[in-house]
Amino acid sequence: MRTLAIGDIHGGFRALTQVLERAKVTTDDTLIFLGDYVDGWSESAELVEFLLQLNTKQQCIFIRGNHDVWCHEWLLDGHVSDVWYMHGGKETLESYERIKYNKQQHLEFYENLENYYLDEQNRLFLHAGFTSMHGVTKEHYPKNFYFDRTLIESALLAEKIGLDNLSDARYAPRRFQHYKEIYVGHTPTIGYNYHIPMKAHNLWDVDTGAAFTGKLSILDIDTKDYWQSDPLPDLYPDEKGRNKMRVIRKK
Repeated sequence: MRTLAIGDIHGGFRALTQVLERAKVTTDDTLIFLGDYVDGWSESAELVEFLLQLNTKQQCIFIRGNHDVWCHEWLLDGHVSDVWYMHGGKETLESYERIKYNKQQHLEFYENLENYYLDEQNRLFLHAGFTSMHGVTKEHYPKNFYFDRTLIESALLAEKIGLDNLSDARYAPRRFQHYKEIYVGHTPTIGYNYHIPMKAHNLWDVDTGAAFTGKLSILDIDTKDYWQSDPLPDLYPDEKGRNKMRVIRKK
């Protein structure tokens, strides 16, 4: 009975099935997905279909990512923003055109995503971050839950200068004092030349760059064991994911 955190997938359905097998995931495991299910590789719609079925077999917690918000907005009103299209939305649109799906089920999937999840051991899970020094319940800007990068930047700075003792209220970043541990995605660790789940202060970043040239990772919250897929470009050799240049759609 493990609790497993899963990083940003970005349409890499093949990577998810591969890493679930490598981690020997069973229906006894609790799966916490840290958001960004869509945009990048070619199987976003297929991935959501799989997650809908997976949720009927075992306990799954689905966190909301910024890419999921963009896809949800398109499903609601058909609007395709240039920002979304350029950052993986093109592939997501193509995947939805390719398969048959129940639109209401997909809408409910996106609508029911959680901005954050706090477990019984006071461990916080969210896609990106928050800015309130009083914690997530006092966050005035909900978009920070799936867009913020200052949380991980603060954690990296605290780690760099050695603020490991959270009891020193004079110097320790106050946002981190509310939680035993924090788990995020959103910011690829490969940007820091780190290719596995990365710890900074009491924060863990599980986004190991699956949207780009990296791998998809699963992290055991209790043991800190992890499993990874092959690099996504190897699983989708005929695609370039989000690494190719984008051209703004003609209006």
